[in-house]
Amino acid sequence: MNTYPTNDRTSSPVEDFTVLIPARYAASRLPGKPLREVGGAPLVCRVVERAAAAGARQVAVATDDDRVARAVEAHGGRAVMTAAECASGTDRLAEAAAVLGLADDEPVVNVQGDEPFLEPGLIREVAGALGAAPTREMATAAHSIGEWATVVDPNAVKVVRDAAGDALYFSRAPIPWPREALSRCPGPGEALPAEPPQGFLLHIGIYAYRAGFLRTFANWAPTPLERQESLEQLRALENGVRLRVVPTKFPPGIGVDTSEDLERANRLWAESGDFS
Repeated sequence: MNTYPTNDRTSSPVEDFTVLIPARYAASRLPGKPLREVGGAPLVCRVVERAAAAGARQVAVATDDDRVARAVEAHGGRAVMTAAECASGTDRLAEAAAVLGLADDEPVVNVQGDEPFLEPGLIREVAGALGAAPTREMATAAHSIGEWATVVDPNAVKVVRDAAGDALYFSRAPIPWPREALSRCPGPGEALPAEPPQGFLLHIGIYAYRAGFLRTFANWAPTPLERQESLEQLRALENGVRLRVVPTKFPPGIGVDTSEDLERANRLWAESGDFS
């Protein structure tokens, strides 16, 4: 299996941590997505390589499909079989953590199986957030936003934090609302101010959990705000969890959800080589 340099370290204390990668074969927009090739290897295997480069104690793909498991193992990785009826990726990770026998306090980083360009440093930062805050059970990351298009995009999730660095709320709406900058909403044909004010944070969908809490979280029923915004992390906030949000210099990874995304990923791979 290809490996990547691991000299991209952060200042946060990083404990031993496990990376779990949920991977379903039956993706609706791109069937068989985990096994679609990027740079000549299955997409999910490219993600395994990135996770391994982050210095994880172990990396495992949680899947319900033998074809995905065989491909991962043929590439030198580890696969954990989980039930086909898992309702979400979080449920699949909770089951995999139990199969692996992870201790309750071990950090588990949830890395999406469709981001072959994810920065290993970002994985380490999120794992390190739990090391730096031993009383926290869950952590995630956010990146500063510098353009209005992202602020107003409902597909770009925004987050606001409290003074301690924990999440106050996540939303698809622009939060916080920039009252002074938008004291008069632009009319048709009028432009927004050149740049949004500082302070907007784009949520990056990577999470670290204590393994014991991961099992607790998966057992909670979906909550009203979670359903309304279609954001699973709101379930944690609605249940009173203090969710640490670490600001990162690393931009979000480039996800592969469609055939067009796959073509773009292969072009980027060809241009960038092996990222070394």
